[in-house]
Amino acid sequence: MFLDAKIESELIDLDPEDAAELLASTGQDESGLNQLARIGFATLGLQTYLTAGPKEARAWTIPQGAKAPQAAGVIHTDFEKGFIKAEVISFEDLVELGSVAEARAKGKARLEGKEYVMQDGDVVEFRFNN
Repeated sequence: MFLDAKIESELIDLDPEDAAELLASTGQDESGLNQLARIGFATLGLQTYLTAGPKEARAWTIPQGAKAPQAAGVIHTDFEKGFIKAEVISFEDLVELGSVAEARAKGKARLEGKEYVMQDGDVVEFRFNN
């Protein structure tokens, strides 16, 4: 893994197109910090899922192979105890369609149960019983 602190500090101030051009000029397609995060997560056996609402979007870290109730428990233990279902949309589908409502309308949202193994980048809304 290559990490050049000078280049990384320059990338911070650049727009995405200029950053890509700078990286390409050094023979890279990904910043060193992105590589560090990706490789570090993989080495530690971690992945991320997302929750998104009208006020906040947030990433949550879970172990690779975690099932939906375990992932819900990272937010709050009551979510794991009262887990009913998880409404899941892939991150790629959400970006492509632009909203949760549109993903639902296009059939890209699906309900998953207690045995669902979370995938890196899932966007999830948990349904639970108090």
